Amino acid sequence: MSDCIDQLALRPSPHAVPQALHWLEDIAAREDWPPRTAFGLTLCLDEALTNVVSYAFEPPVAEPAIRILCRVDADRVVIELRDNGHPHDPTVGEPPPLAACLDEAKAGGHGVRLMRHYLHEMTYRRVSGWNHLYLVMLNA
Repeated sequence: MSDCIDQLALRPSPHAVPQALHWLEDIAAREDWPPRTAFGLTLCLDEALTNVVSYAFEPPVAEPAIRILCRVDADRVVIELRDNGHPHDPTVGEPPPLAACLDEAKAGGHGVRLMRHYLHEMTYRRVSGWNHLYLVMLNA
């Protein structure tokens, strides 16, 4: 395992999420992550980035931008998702309660539940007009 930082710059578009997931899968293969680590981080990045692309720039933001950083060290993997969209902290609040059956299930909010299940830590901060969401998994 190498101590390294990979970076990807994106514009919000229908191609942003698949491009980012392919980028992360390449890192996972290069770093030989265990399957649970690769699956969990891919799922969490998919969920977080889909929400950014879908909602962060409505109404439109001048020069929308997304940056993703992946830091890998011996102990953990940190995905930092940055965007200059509207402020949103997905770490606050509780996801909606689980439905007793599919007929009662409602869309929305369940991605955060999945992220909390897989991640060891998820933190957010807003700095100089940019959202910073940190997705952390132990590298085991």
